[in-house]
Amino acid sequence: MRAIDDVSGAAVSEEKLVSAKPLRETRAHTRTSARGAPDWLSFALPLTVAGFFLVLWHLGVRLSGSDLFPTPAEVARGVIELAQRGLLLKYIVASLFRVSWGFALAVMIGVPLGLMLGWYARAFQALNPLIQIFRPISPIAWIPLAILWFGVTDMAPIFLIFLASVFPITVSAIAAVQNMQPVYLRAARNFGLSRGELFRQVILRASLPQIITGIRIALGVAWLVVVAAEMIAVNSGLGYLIIDARNAGKRYDLVVAGMVMIGLIGLMLDLLVRQLEKFDEVRWGYSNR
Repeated sequence: MRAIDDVSGAAVSEEKLVSAKPLRETRAHTRTSARGAPDWLSFALPLTVAGFFLVLWHLGVRLSGSDLFPTPAEVARGVIELAQRGLLLKYIVASLFRVSWGFALAVMIGVPLGLMLGWYARAFQALNPLIQIFRPISPIAWIPLAILWFGVTDMAPIFLIFLASVFPITVSAIAAVQNMQPVYLRAARNFGLSRGELFRQVILRASLPQIITGIRIALGVAWLVVVAAEMIAVNSGLGYLIIDARNAGKRYDLVVAGMVMIGLIGLMLDLLVRQLEKFDEVRWGYSNR
């Protein structure tokens, strides 16, 4: 009877696996149809909201009669001034360099570690308490130690960005494996997949959507941390620009210019990460959630 059940289960599982691509295409078509909006509208709506926000910003500053907060035009002139002085590109590159290194290290360690802990129960039981102890500690709390260990160098913010990013990525990878539908694992075993094939073709692909979600969250946290770290631990970058403009003459137009650049770069990085969702391997995972 068990053999019959295995064969039946394998047949059902095979049918579900084979039908994954049509299901994916059907759902993708359904989502597109449900939106029902032309392509130009997806660009027009955000631009309209941004324009409305800028108008409210300008009116709010003018009606308040305060000189402490700059208008959008003053911020734009501040950005142009930074670009003309060669500081804008210099500070952007410095911040991106630190975020790239810290975030890349977090991905290279967090994803494999999370997949391993999600798959091996004993490893999860052994290491999860340690992860949960360190995870709630704010990366900002590590700044004094980072400066002590690495000095006023790029390594200090890179270390802080790594700490801020590795835990969301690790936890998302753990949850992705632990929440995987058992039917796909049973089907893979019935088809005689080796451990390596099981990991590459089933576990990794089914986990990718949730891992990418964790990566997006971690990237946002990384930007928060790099700004705080650059205000204290280094003398370059967008965070340093904000604190230096405040201390060197109360140039609030440059302060807000730095804030705007941080937000725009964060938006572009998030859009870049979201492009990963268009790969077939990731869409397969979405279609079977």
